[in-house]
Formats: sequence, structure tokens, C-alpha cells
Amino acid sequence: MFPLDTIGRVALVTALAEEEERKSLALKARTNGYTVCLGRVGSMDSEKVVAAIETAAVREGLTRPEYPEEHALYHAIIEALHGVTRGQMVLSGIHRTVGLRFSVVRGPRSVSVPSHGEWVAVGLYGTIGAPLKGNEHEVVGLGMSHL
Repeated sequence: MFPLDTIGRVALVTALAEEEERKSLALKARTNGYTVCLGRVGSMDSEKVVAAIETAAVREGLTRPEYPEEHALYHAIIEALHGVTRGQMVLSGIHRTVGLRFSVVRGPRSVSVPSHGEWVAVGLYGTIGAPLKGNEHEVVGLGMSHL
């Protein structure tokens, strides 16, 4: 297993892990100074994906509902969605849908260099495709921003 010593690894590993492993990985990451929020979202609307992730992060106390933190989280989500959508942030407009597991992580960019301040990272893993079961493929995305 990958060490949970950078914010990007924590975000990706917890997004990629199977459901039964996700919570134990999040607890393990906490020992390195990371706070992790986990969830799932599915939609044909990218705005709904953004809203679900933002809502979960605020509800779990990972980010505060203040402009600088909301703005950093928004940019991390958009960067991760660019990976999922291959740079074209359109879902329903071109008749496609996503089903994603997400993780939002707050903490140092790297455990070995904590002086770089706090960061927020978003990891996404799931499927994208036409809204017909069996016509989707796997996707992954990672985004991060300095708080």
C-alpha cells in the first residue's frame, strides 16, 4: 500500500479504495495530520457534483463556509473534474453521466515539509458514460489548492 504521507496520495487512495477500506484509511491518514471527508455522488450535472462535494466538506467541518476556503475547495473540485471529464466540463450537454466516490482532504501538502501550510485536495474515482448501464468506463481525477 502507498504511504499516506502527501495530500494527493491520501485523496487518491481514499477515493480509489473499496468501501470497507475507506474509513480505516481516513483514520490512518489522520495520524499524519490529515482530515478526510468521504462521499459519493452521481449526476448528469457538473454543478450538482460540485455542490455535493462542497456541502459534504462544510458539513463534516473540513472547510469553513468563508470565501477563501470555499474558493480553494471550488478550485480543487474543478481541477479534479477536469481529470474525470478529460478537460471538457460538460455532462448532460453531450449526454453523459458520472457516478463517483470522492474524498476531500485537508492538511499539509507533505508530511515531510509541513511548513508549506495547509492545503485542500479532492480525489474522484468512478465511472463516466452514456446514461445506460454498461456503457460507462472508469475515470479518476485529482485537484488541490493552497488554503
